[in-house]
Amino acid sequence: MINIKFLACCWISIFLISSCTHSKIEFKSDYFTVSIDSRGSIIGLSGTRNYLSKTQEAPLLSLKSGDQIVAPDRVAWHEDRNLMILRYGSPDRFAEVIIHAKNTHITFELAHLEGFEAVEWVIWGPYPTTIGNIVGETVGVVRNDEFAIGIQSLNVKTLGGYPTNEDDSEPSFNIFATSSYVDVQDTIEVLYRGQTARHTEFGSVLQAYCRNRDRERIIPSWNHEYYTAPAYDDGGVIGSKIALFGCSKDQVLEILGAIELEEGLPHPEIDGEWNKTARHATAAYLIMGFGEENLDACLKVTKEAGLKYLYHGGPFENWGHFKLNPTQFPDNWESMKRCVQLAESKGIHLGVHTLSNFITTNDPYVTPIPDPRLAKVGYSQISEHISDDQKDIPIEDPMFFNQMKNNNLHAAVIGNELIRYTSVSDSQPWTLINCERGAFGTSPARHEAGSTIGKLMDHGYKTFLTNTELSKEMALTIADLFNQTGLQQISFDGLEGNWSTGMGQYGQQLFVKHWYDNLTPGLKGQVITDASRPGHFFWHIYTRMNWGEPWYAGFRESQTKYRLLNQDYFNRNLMPAMLGWFQMRPNTSIEDIEWLLARAAGFDAGFALVTSLATIRANGHSKQILAAVNRWETARMEGIFPDEIKKELQDISTEFHIETAGEKMQLVPINTSLGNVHEKKTRQPGEPTHTVFSFDNPNNQQILQFSIQLITDNPQMRASKISLELNNTQTLRLETTLLQNQIIKNDGSEISVLYDESWHEITEISNQPLLLNSGVNQILVNAEFEGAGHAELKLEFRSVGDPLQLK
Repeated sequence: MINIKFLACCWISIFLISSCTHSKIEFKSDYFTVSIDSRGSIIGLSGTRNYLSKTQEAPLLSLKSGDQIVAPDRVAWHEDRNLMILRYGSPDRFAEVIIHAKNTHITFELAHLEGFEAVEWVIWGPYPTTIGNIVGETVGVVRNDEFAIGIQSLNVKTLGGYPTNEDDSEPSFNIFATSSYVDVQDTIEVLYRGQTARHTEFGSVLQAYCRNRDRERIIPSWNHEYYTAPAYDDGGVIGSKIALFGCSKDQVLEILGAIELEEGLPHPEIDGEWNKTARHATAAYLIMGFGEENLDACLKVTKEAGLKYLYHGGPFENWGHFKLNPTQFPDNWESMKRCVQLAESKGIHLGVHTLSNFITTNDPYVTPIPDPRLAKVGYSQISEHISDDQKDIPIEDPMFFNQMKNNNLHAAVIGNELIRYTSVSDSQPWTLINCERGAFGTSPARHEAGSTIGKLMDHGYKTFLTNTELSKEMALTIADLFNQTGLQQISFDGLEGNWSTGMGQYGQQLFVKHWYDNLTPGLKGQVITDASRPGHFFWHIYTRMNWGEPWYAGFRESQTKYRLLNQDYFNRNLMPAMLGWFQMRPNTSIEDIEWLLARAAGFDAGFALVTSLATIRANGHSKQILAAVNRWETARMEGIFPDEIKKELQDISTEFHIETAGEKMQLVPINTSLGNVHEKKTRQPGEPTHTVFSFDNPNNQQILQFSIQLITDNPQMRASKISLELNNTQTLRLETTLLQNQIIKNDGSEISVLYDESWHEITEISNQPLLLNSGVNQILVNAEFEGAGHAELKLEFRSVGDPLQLK
């Protein structure tokens, strides 16, 4: 604590000496200089030149006190103590900031505040820059073709961004910008996740902040107008700390890694290499429902695919205590440990999917006695004595109970009893109407007037959530699971559930940090981590993000644009690239899989392939599919795709095939015409029923490759007398009948193969090959349909280009 009386006497003279001798104060790392003027504002963010934008002021540290946001107006620098004193309007209102210039970065730490009745939050910045080419909104780094500038929060309570939302949930922004991978010629709407760095008209801003949480607040959160954010003792804004750095654009990752090590931030590794640069950070993996009984078979499939990670998408009987499914893991965590040991003996690592702090209603935190640390929206009191079977419960205040937008279980807690209510009365006396007593296996009881009733926070997955202490306990449980079993991969899905703490992104980051801090040192050097939501401090913990779900459309169509835009996000934020989840179904084709694998090679991005042993058995081309995954992923992980080829592989309209040529591999471009449909038509007698298609073959003359599938809702529909006429000179007649969803496929030979919809071979069909010319070809398709209702033939045409030799 500074002696205030002494400070009041000497501060002005100190300041005058400082301001007379220094028009600015400079702090230098090896590559970067931060200049601060006599008012406490940054006037220089310099590398080879000054990248500070002059469009707005850049106070080093602003703060909110009462209803005002105040910036410093004078500064004194004590070099012998690395101490800067920022004055806010009068000598007795000041902040002490400790500043250290290091080789790679410069740190700023708030050490003391004096003269303010209450400070709600402090903010470092916003610091405006003229750099707007690449804005890494999550990592907090902006880059142009020459230079990069970044801000880093150096502890978990210093949040990246600006206190835009009272609940500290990190906002996302849709900004019109250019994309490297989608609609290259156009400006499109791009999702920016967070605002530690943010695009502006003049370039960008960098910003971080810390909130004082020494009192309970009622705030808007999670579609609730009123949500209780409890007090949390973390020292308040004192100790908030950041680093600023600048360097050439090619040095950014090196500098970030050095900052982590120098400042004691998380620095997880994979096999001895930092996870942001480790090759296996982008490792593809299989998602299968393994257990002790079927693990051998699942490992065999993983081996055939050439992958090293096998992941369980839903192994838990409950979330909260994370008891494993007893059918798959009869000895709970011991069963998982045996699975891990067996997998490791075969060179494969196991992982599991979690829903972070979601708590299922069958978990011991809920039943038979609810844990008092279940998250509450807020509280009221019972206004009258109630019996143990009373259905209508009178309460003093309905404020927290009649918010229905995100109220999925309508659950409340009185003592050790959970209740569920149907509605809330429209007027006094306020009443919870038609209540289920003793809900979720708790015991109904009598309660006295004045007893506290808490409205429980829940989630749309029909689960409960946690306060901060219970979040930490659940994170510790997950860490214990990993420590005891040796699991090496995790995804913290639903991480936004930690908004239930009332602390937004701070709650999220406390959860994962507590998990990480409690891992054994050995696991910290092995575990691959991703999550449903990124975060600025969390950047230092997670390995990657892996967005893109397979449930919404076909293999190639489900969230395709979203997956591609994510590649921009990963590049902006210096993260290993991933393509998301893809589902292998019984009808997934080899062409679909190679379409995915080409994109993975182009972006150097991993992916998850969701499948099951039942699907593997059902798909007639499973062996070929797994072999293709093996070839492509082996080539990608060995880094044998040249950069000039990767650009072509990123184009979703292109297709490629990999094949071995002696001891090497070669990449075969495939020219494909998709989306061709010949419909069942009703015509006048003698009127033509054929459909004409155009196929541009950029390759040499060759035999036409094709596939034909009958699509119809009528299982009795038949398609026969199918013919293809090429360029009015060659006709191929297929002597077979197609049933619903069956496929005829020809790979450029005198034999076509008839398959069922899951690629099981039914029969071979001899046919006359069609010789495809180089250039534009005309293909006339005809068929006869038998049966009522709509029917169509879905046709694909292919030609093969010259192979490209890989290493």
